[in-house]
Amino acid sequence: QEFRSRLIICLAAVAVASGVSYNFVEEIIDVISAPAGKLYFLNPAEVFFSYIQVAVCTGVLVTLPIICYELWGFVRPALMPSERAAVFWLIPTAVLLFYAGLAFSYYAVFPAAVLFFMGFATASLQPMFSLSSYLSFFIAFMLPFGVVFELPLVLFFLAKMGLITSAFLKSKRRVLIVVAFIFAAVVSPTTDVFTQAMIAVPMIVLYEASILLVRFILRK
Repeated sequence: QEFRSRLIICLAAVAVASGVSYNFVEEIIDVISAPAGKLYFLNPAEVFFSYIQVAVCTGVLVTLPIICYELWGFVRPALMPSERAAVFWLIPTAVLLFYAGLAFSYYAVFPAAVLFFMGFATASLQPMFSLSSYLSFFIAFMLPFGVVFELPLVLFFLAKMGLITSAFLKSKRRVLIVVAFIFAAVVSPTTDVFTQAMIAVPMIVLYEASILLVRFILRK
């Protein structure tokens, strides 16, 4: 019963935020499409369903703290006091890192990726992005960075629990590099090496930062 009530709160929050976002959907699409310029639609219903997609995705992003808070409220009674203290700061930090990953992708990586692909244009072959395909590419490109930016938090949490140390992380550096490129190949919206490297390299950098974090803050 409690799970149902909390789920209803989450769905209601997403619905309200999506409804408000729909009123600003044109401005949101202008921001999203800035790296590519003008977008086009190929069938009459494409714009409507794309607007709905943008509004719902925006609604979920805006209400992510509420969703995480309801999740915390649901699992809290089952945790020990020490576990509650750990999860209390873990959830907001995870949300902030997810937002940071999206921001990093949008401002630093995504424009470079769009310019790279537009560089294949020729005098007889010009880019013309449809609205739905561009949005699908945008979402598929952004989400992996939100997930990748959770890596330092996961490793820090494991180190705090005593499961790993900085020496252990150093010994697995080569394994992480391979895993990073495998992960990038799986989640990348395209099959080109450039996009996969744009996802894998930040993951490797964050892994190195995690080693320093565990070594100098936790002294492990």
